[in-house]
Amino acid sequence: MAAWALAGPALAEAPPVDAPKRIVSINACADQLLLALADPAQIAALSLYATDPAYSYLAEQAKAFPHDAGAAETVIQRDPDLVLAGRFTKRETRSMLKRLGFKVVELDTVKSIDDSIAQIRDVAALLGHPERGNTLIARIEAARAKATAGVPAGSHPPTVAVYQRRGYVTGQNTLTGELLRLAGFADMGGQLAGKTGGFVPLERIVTDRPDMLVVADAQTVAADQGSALLAHPALRELYPPERRIALPGRLTICAGPSLPEAIETLAAERAKLGGS
Repeated sequence: MAAWALAGPALAEAPPVDAPKRIVSINACADQLLLALADPAQIAALSLYATDPAYSYLAEQAKAFPHDAGAAETVIQRDPDLVLAGRFTKRETRSMLKRLGFKVVELDTVKSIDDSIAQIRDVAALLGHPERGNTLIARIEAARAKATAGVPAGSHPPTVAVYQRRGYVTGQNTLTGELLRLAGFADMGGQLAGKTGGFVPLERIVTDRPDMLVVADAQTVAADQGSALLAHPALRELYPPERRIALPGRLTICAGPSLPEAIETLAAERAKLGGS
């Protein structure tokens, strides 16, 4: 599935004259929305994580732009008329930029598909391209409707747990949990790690034994301490590649442009299991 393509100026109406002309992002999720919804000429700089494929769904597209925005000093050098940040972006940086008179818009963390749709709509309007927001939202809604329709009627939903580095399991009230339920899986995240998620020992996974594990990479290698747990012999025996669903973090960390592919990926995995 190809990543969301950059929309060039020739492909959409020109933004209103009062739309921001020099935008800097200091947040990885803001990067994604800026790349998907803004004119290339509007992008003055992206965050330090913009080209990291582990976090950024649009990492390749981001390479076309400066991606060094982090500390307030790097932002000031770009002389932006809009700075996109996150609620958890370093507070000192946000405060300094505001004190210096820069317009800083802080994006909330997305916890559901509807949250993401609302955020896309707001940011697209802010950038002067509501039509691009509507196009992306239509793709998300189409993927959601198709996934819902594809769940076998009357089937028993396979149980799954999202097991990440160092044994972190995503909780019940998360975007990933919603995506799993949408695709026809029974997410055990709430049972294992509560509403918000947490670290779950290997013994608990072996005891509760979900039908499948959702991991960032089905072929896990113990490259460091964080990934060693996922390559444990007990997990390898219980969850060979065919019982692991690969859902790269870049598809769910930020939602937005990655949502259609995230939904389609899980729907395809559910379809492989048929009416089970």
